[in-house]
Amino acid sequence: MRHSLPTIPQFYVTAPQPCPYLKGRMERKLFTALQGDQAEAMNDTLSKQGFRRSQNVLYRPSCSDCRACLSARIRVADFTPSRSQRRTRKRNNALMREVNSAWATEEQYDLFRNYLDARHADGGMADMDVFEFAAMVEETPVRTRVIEYRAPDEAGDRALSAVCLTDVLDDGLSLVYSFFDPAMDKHSLGQYIILDHIELARAAGLPFVYLGYWVPGSPKMDYKAGFNALEVYHEGQWRDLGAPSDYTSATHPLSVPPIAEQVTKLVMPREMSAPVGLAQRISRTD
Repeated sequence: MRHSLPTIPQFYVTAPQPCPYLKGRMERKLFTALQGDQAEAMNDTLSKQGFRRSQNVLYRPSCSDCRACLSARIRVADFTPSRSQRRTRKRNNALMREVNSAWATEEQYDLFRNYLDARHADGGMADMDVFEFAAMVEETPVRTRVIEYRAPDEAGDRALSAVCLTDVLDDGLSLVYSFFDPAMDKHSLGQYIILDHIELARAAGLPFVYLGYWVPGSPKMDYKAGFNALEVYHEGQWRDLGAPSDYTSATHPLSVPPIAEQVTKLVMPREMSAPVGLAQRISRTD
């Protein structure tokens, strides 16, 4: 008997847990497995609807009374760097970019650990070991690249300075996760990675660079609003960010549609003509 993976995606909801962006709030995610022959089509289609990939899962915030998290992307054709962003590019002229397959190395993990210890020692990834790191990089059913940035050191070698795990979508590049040498703070490497991805997307003829979520009221996310030609996915459509102050992270018990309604409004890849399945199972992701 032949066995095959289900072609109709099932959606689930995580149990509430503390929000990593806004103090005192609870986070909940809507998610589905990313698997089978339609994995790339699912990633392409749901990314356009505010979803993000983590290994073989696609997720989107679906908090019970908060809609602060907004998926953000840059329109490549309309982007022009600011004066400070031009300085950042110039400051990092010596960096050499290497585009590799989704394969983890000890060198990457050492840089990752230094980055976490300096920047996110109390974050959810702080205890990630080398095997979990390898899974984060390598467990991908879609087109994923590891983009490394190297700088010449005193010995004339190219030291690893920054890394970005990047998905190649049908309409853009999606920055899944990036990290860099905390000793190079003055180089603004996080900003430089985004600027370089804009140029990569431009060269490939891709219209967007997806940055993950922008959260009004979260200092961790303020830097994303500093890129012009930025769009956010708000109330079911992409729109210009405009003035960041126009958005609010206020909560209201009636601000979020029911999960079933959210799922029925999702657009699936053309190959998936059957109705979307929904399983409202409460499960922890820790």
